[in-house]
Amino acid sequence: MNDPQQKWTETIDANHSLFDLKLKEVWRYKDLIYMFVKRDFISSFKQTILGPIWFFINPIFTTLTYLIIFGRLAKLPTDGAPPLLFYLAGVTLWNYFSGSLIGTSNTFSGNAGIFGKVYFPRLATPISIVISNLMRLSVQFLLFICVWAYYLTTKEITPNWWILATPFLVILMAVFALGVGMIFSSLTTKYKDLSMLLGFGVTLYMYATPVIYPVSMLPGAFKSIAKYNPLTGIFECFKYGWLGVGDFSPSMLLSSTVIIFILLVIGIVTFNKVEKTFMDTV
Repeated sequence: MNDPQQKWTETIDANHSLFDLKLKEVWRYKDLIYMFVKRDFISSFKQTILGPIWFFINPIFTTLTYLIIFGRLAKLPTDGAPPLLFYLAGVTLWNYFSGSLIGTSNTFSGNAGIFGKVYFPRLATPISIVISNLMRLSVQFLLFICVWAYYLTTKEITPNWWILATPFLVILMAVFALGVGMIFSSLTTKYKDLSMLLGFGVTLYMYATPVIYPVSMLPGAFKSIAKYNPLTGIFECFKYGWLGVGDFSPSMLLSSTVIIFILLVIGIVTFNKVEKTFMDTV
């Protein structure tokens, strides 16, 4: 016979608010998040010869490719910044955003087997992906710092105090990737075509973002449209702070912040709604 005074220590309930992130519960599962991060890091370089060195090889070769194609052949301007450093700055930020977005968008489809067997706060998975890519960013950012320090000693760049905004810019990119990734992850449980379109869409989005060109080179109408791209304010602020170049204004960054947090709210609502029934459709 059950004791009427008995209380459950754990309650699994799908009837929670669409806006509820259950951050306290996520914090309780921080060890699980650490395991996910460790798993992603190890699996990325399992059975590879160079291992984590690929963190450096990827941005180096990408930057050199951009330098040849867009710098030497297309002769795109860099607002007076050294082309190598200009492209490396864009590549470093873009790799983090695109990796976090694509990884987060596979939350439900890529972890259906785990989700169907054991309970844990589902938000732990996309958070672990963002943190995993943050580790990659820290390594690639070290490469950027080395190249930046060289040009600083040659006095070819004039950085300013907007460098201090870098942690905030990284947080904005993480939140943006998390919000949009949760939206795509939720939608792909029913519409799997979206997962195939996402990779192509991310590539197109890169060309709509000032990764390989400065906003200042865009004609008036396109420049106005570009400022509605949440990443425009982030990339221009980063280049303005570290390289001292770019068509940046605080209002641009404020606009990016507002749009990103709106997308985060939409992502939270969509994620929480799909979380209850995704096993029926995935």
